[in-house]
Amino acid sequence: MDVPLIILDTDFGPDYDDVGAVALLHCAVDNGEAEILSTIVSNRHPLSAPCLSIVNAYYNRPDIPIGIPKKEARSIGSWENWLEMVYESYPHRLLSTQNIPDAVEVYRKILSEAEDQSITIVTIGFFTNLYYLLQSLPDQYSKLKGKDLIQQKVCKLVCMAGEFPNGYETNIKVDSRASKYVIENWPTVIIFSGAEVGRHVKTGARLIRDKTIVHSPVKDIYGHVMNRIERDRYGRSSYDQTAVLYAVYGCSSFFEEEKGILVVDDKGYNCWIKSDEGKHVRLILKSDIVSLATYIEDKMMHKPLK
Repeated sequence: MDVPLIILDTDFGPDYDDVGAVALLHCAVDNGEAEILSTIVSNRHPLSAPCLSIVNAYYNRPDIPIGIPKKEARSIGSWENWLEMVYESYPHRLLSTQNIPDAVEVYRKILSEAEDQSITIVTIGFFTNLYYLLQSLPDQYSKLKGKDLIQQKVCKLVCMAGEFPNGYETNIKVDSRASKYVIENWPTVIIFSGAEVGRHVKTGARLIRDKTIVHSPVKDIYGHVMNRIERDRYGRSSYDQTAVLYAVYGCSSFFEEEKGILVVDDKGYNCWIKSDEGKHVRLILKSDIVSLATYIEDKMMHKPLK
């Protein structure tokens, strides 16, 4: 059975649901349900990529290629300094972002080597890297410009972005120029899991109570932040996990799809126009939130294979 070939693009820094999404993806790989080609960072914070590498290594995949934006990009720290906590608590191969390759180079190398229409890109952060990829020029990896390379190699782009039907959501507004450009110019189908989908799907409480999970950066990060932020005391919203879940399993029993067009203005405000002729798709939650939260957290609690 063919499994989705996934490039994950994450801001891995401010919110910590990215950590849960990465855990879910590694669980899917261990179960033979997906393959990770790269984990790419859209956040220029000096600890983002090293800490993502720590989580990859926890799941026995220390060599997954990582890239960061080398051009202009936002650098945003973490809630309650969870990046600093995990960086100081675990051994790490990447000391900083200085020697990590450019995200666009990583993208272009992987895409150039892939079969046509075979790659699923999942973005759970800013649109910065995708903006630069779209504008990239021919290089040693491919004679195609960025947009043409994407059109040839990518089957779909799955985003945790926007709020439906209207909103002003973080992943879009942080780099609103990039978001607007990508959403208007991306050549394949784009599927959006909006903030309203995962907002009330709370995960993390069972994870941090499980005494059989030890030396886990995922558990430690959730425990570190949840114990310090009162609103997250009983679980964190699973925004990013919903996008990864869809990328691996499709709608399953949890979502349904609606076609339309997502319109983004220069400041990052978005509105949704429902249309059967639209080039975009948004996810609508059809499951009860408790069932979805249990399903996601079970995967976040997955222990690495020996």
